[in-house]
Amino acid sequence: MAKRKNKKKKFIGFLILGIFLLVGSYLVYINFNFEDGVINNKKEEKKLQIVDENSDTRPIAVMINNHDSARPYHTGLQDAYLVYEIIVEGGYTRYMAVYKDKDTEKIGSVRSARPYFLDYVLENDALYVHWGWSEQAEDDIARLGINNINGLSYENVYFYRDNNLPINYEHRGFTSMELINKGIDDLGYRKTTSKDLLLNYSIDDVDLSTLDGVIKANNIDITYSGLVTTSYKYDADNKVYLRYVNDVAHTDYGTKKQYTTKNIIVYQVSNYMLTGDVKGRQALDNVGTTSGYYISNGYAVPIVVTKNSRSGQTKYSLQDGSEINVNDGNTFIQIQPKGKDLKISE
Repeated sequence: MAKRKNKKKKFIGFLILGIFLLVGSYLVYINFNFEDGVINNKKEEKKLQIVDENSDTRPIAVMINNHDSARPYHTGLQDAYLVYEIIVEGGYTRYMAVYKDKDTEKIGSVRSARPYFLDYVLENDALYVHWGWSEQAEDDIARLGINNINGLSYENVYFYRDNNLPINYEHRGFTSMELINKGIDDLGYRKTTSKDLLLNYSIDDVDLSTLDGVIKANNIDITYSGLVTTSYKYDADNKVYLRYVNDVAHTDYGTKKQYTTKNIIVYQVSNYMLTGDVKGRQALDNVGTTSGYYISNGYAVPIVVTKNSRSGQTKYSLQDGSEINVNDGNTFIQIQPKGKDLKISE
């Protein structure tokens, strides 16, 4: 009988010890995981959504046709983390869409290179994808040693024509990230970069409303020429800007969704026609300092824009000299001809 009582006492002792250990473990768990009145099962570190800051993958820059007949068939631009829009000959513009760590299935339509777009290829240390080139762009690509994949050389290899589209042959050129990456492998191009990202992204919301010179920016109209005006309207519910060209919603042909952007950078530089160029091709005075605006979340703040050389990264600063932080999201960089109308309003 005594042995049974001793066993019972030992069992009760172990049970009490087990309860103390469980309670102690739970208190330690709460101490390390209790935050703002909520028990977190797993504390996750906040990360940027637009790009992976820890990735050393080299960016890929693709020239995009913006002729009015090609525009309705734009595909894949929403996946780009940066898009530059710059004037070209004839009063049209072209885009250069910059991608990083994407598997976009269709991109285009792809168009030919112009020399001043190379400045923005260089500042991002990007591989350049285009279909054709002007004589000066061809010379500069060779002279500057820019890794490029040209649709003139690799049609039906890394590019294809979508002949189902009811537009002229020259506007039907497309590619994909799978084809581009195959080209990079086949041609032996460098896949990684040590260059910093162009912009300083903030995981937390950037509040522009208290900065010097701030203005409300729900509607933006950027005139490039009599043929092209790019506009944005702020969608306050989703905190993005809806994109328009010539008052028509700019949509993706594949998804049928309107293009949006989180950030807009707009500034003006002088452009002029190249001497003796019968097609009216342009040059850009983009090295130096000018002024512009950074626009996000319904506000615009004045900025100073400085580019010290063709390959140097453009620096975007507030009026106090500090570099801007931009919100986590894609960015359209609108490089507008000097003297053209820019309207920012509520």
